[in-house]
Amino acid sequence: MLDHLAIQCADVAASAAFYDGVLAALGGSRKLEFGPVIGYGDDRPDFWLGPSTGADFRESHIAFAAPDRAAVRAFFEAAVAAGAEVLHEPRLWPEYHPTYYGAFVRDPDGNNVEAVCHAPE
Repeated sequence: MLDHLAIQCADVAASAAFYDGVLAALGGSRKLEFGPVIGYGDDRPDFWLGPSTGADFRESHIAFAAPDRAAVRAFFEAAVAAGAEVLHEPRLWPEYHPTYYGAFVRDPDGNNVEAVCHAPE
């Protein structure tokens, strides 16, 4: 379970536009903004975007919890509509566990972003 997660972005505005759409599909929204830093969440900010502080880049993997499989598909559709690179379309991942249903895309900064539902259909 995540308490919060922050990532550095090459273009905070482009990343914010991406996350506005894909997190809305999961019930999340912008909660706080401190200058160029933006916090997203359900009831409190637990995912943060901020400007890059260096030239080096390391891919992050971020998995967002989805309440059901329809939300995973909505996340995926929103990401594709925003121009995200598709890593894996929504499907079961039985190698993780029998009801692990997830979709993976790249955000505008190259991070591996996933929506996952652990519940059966």
